[in-house]
Amino acid sequence: MEFLLQNKNDFEDYLLSEAVNVREKIEEILLVGNVDLLNNAHKLIRYIVEQNEADLIIFAEQEGETWATHSLTLSFKLEWIQAIRRTLWTFFYKYEHTKDLVSDSYTFFELEKEVNEKVDVFLKSFFVSYSDYKDKLILAQQNLVKNLSVPIIPVTPTTCVLPLIGTIDDSRIGIIEEKVLMEISNLRLQTLILDLSGISEMDVEIMNRLLNILDGTAMMGCKTVVTGLRPGVVIKMVRAGVDFEDKAETKLTLQQALKDHLIVS
Repeated sequence: MEFLLQNKNDFEDYLLSEAVNVREKIEEILLVGNVDLLNNAHKLIRYIVEQNEADLIIFAEQEGETWATHSLTLSFKLEWIQAIRRTLWTFFYKYEHTKDLVSDSYTFFELEKEVNEKVDVFLKSFFVSYSDYKDKLILAQQNLVKNLSVPIIPVTPTTCVLPLIGTIDDSRIGIIEEKVLMEISNLRLQTLILDLSGISEMDVEIMNRLLNILDGTAMMGCKTVVTGLRPGVVIKMVRAGVDFEDKAETKLTLQQALKDHLIVS
């Protein structure tokens, strides 16, 4: 480590010459992810040379989370670590020629094994941490999307509005079904106002799934009011023989339903 510190500038220059693609991105990576690649390279080298595997793994896991959080390019990280490996071996060679410490091939191969094993431990720990943290971020985003796609809005202690906008496919209707029934139970809802004014198209299969949801809300003792049905959707429902009349009250607009319900309340 003393030799490497004494030759720190030469080490960095050689490392940057080895990492051709990464050296152009050093400032960008520092700006985006607050990752100082050169300082981190020296930290990694110290852990490798001192065979400090515990701290090396902690460092790798922290790096993995950072790169996952800021969506930094993995190919840059891989190129950087491989450049560090080559640079380290170059300076081992220089050090050996000044000190003449490696007396035989066995000693050399033992050194090679120890060094490369630690580099591989870093890479494995980094990628596992990156993958795990990325999965957590994706799951959190999926949960956020689910909540945003089924926005149940309380208007009174026993009444909620569910405004649906956009396209409803098999996946989304399943989320709607699960969340509606859960919220009826959790909030002890008596009335659910289902506003479909933001839905311009609906497949017959989705209509039938929606009827099942209305059956479920009724079974739980919750009244459903459907508002905002568009002419194109109504025509398709009539032709398919789908009817909400026995399962829910219908209103022309959400404003009318809210006005009627709030007056009653």
